[in-house]
Amino acid sequence: MERLQKIIARAGIASRRKAEELIKQGQVKVNGKVITELGIKVSPSDKVEVNEIPLEKEVPVYFLLYKPRGVISSVSDEKGRKVVTDYFSGIKERIFPVGRLDYDTSGLLLLTNDGEFANILMHPRNEIEKVYVAKIKGIPLRENLKKLERGIRLEDGKTAPAKVKLLSTDKKKQSSIVEITIHEGKNRQVRRMFEAIGHEVLKLKRERYAFLTLNGLKAGEARELTVHEVKQLRAHALEETKKNS
Repeated sequence: MERLQKIIARAGIASRRKAEELIKQGQVKVNGKVITELGIKVSPSDKVEVNEIPLEKEVPVYFLLYKPRGVISSVSDEKGRKVVTDYFSGIKERIFPVGRLDYDTSGLLLLTNDGEFANILMHPRNEIEKVYVAKIKGIPLRENLKKLERGIRLEDGKTAPAKVKLLSTDKKKQSSIVEITIHEGKNRQVRRMFEAIGHEVLKLKRERYAFLTLNGLKAGEARELTVHEVKQLRAHALEETKKNS
């Protein structure tokens, strides 16, 4: 027996949090009966429907994509722009991105149909490290980079301490390459952090997520995560949860 929202999340319909909303809104039935209470447990033999559509149990799949610039981190776009799932046309499972990368940001993005797995990775308490390399306008002062390391005030709150490394500078072009490691997921966070110290981000790429890298991939290419990598990610996230609980 497992909680209803967990079953819905595992089927790839939605994240566990979204599944809870669907239950509260009366959009879920178990054996023909509308369920609106959270905490209900169901067995594999129970018939679950979401919006009158029977739940089909998909085998969970996990992918790592090297997202190019100019692609939306979504499964669809009303403006007809390219989305990350366009790179998985041969995949029958209903996959979705774990978190997001901005339209103009390239780099490592995970996709899955396992809502529970996605929820674990995206939970703020889990503090999974994300490493970005930014090309910025101008040459930053060390004291300003220290501000990023301590945490800087943005309009939606102060950021957590970051790791920052100045990789190179080009005095002629007045630009710099900076590596920054964060574990939060605020909207356009890295760009806004640099803007807060007076430097526009010209180019941004996520190079690492936890222990995963882009090694062996070109922009637009993807690979399936190994069973060991999936287990490692779960273990890493749960370990961080224990540390921060």
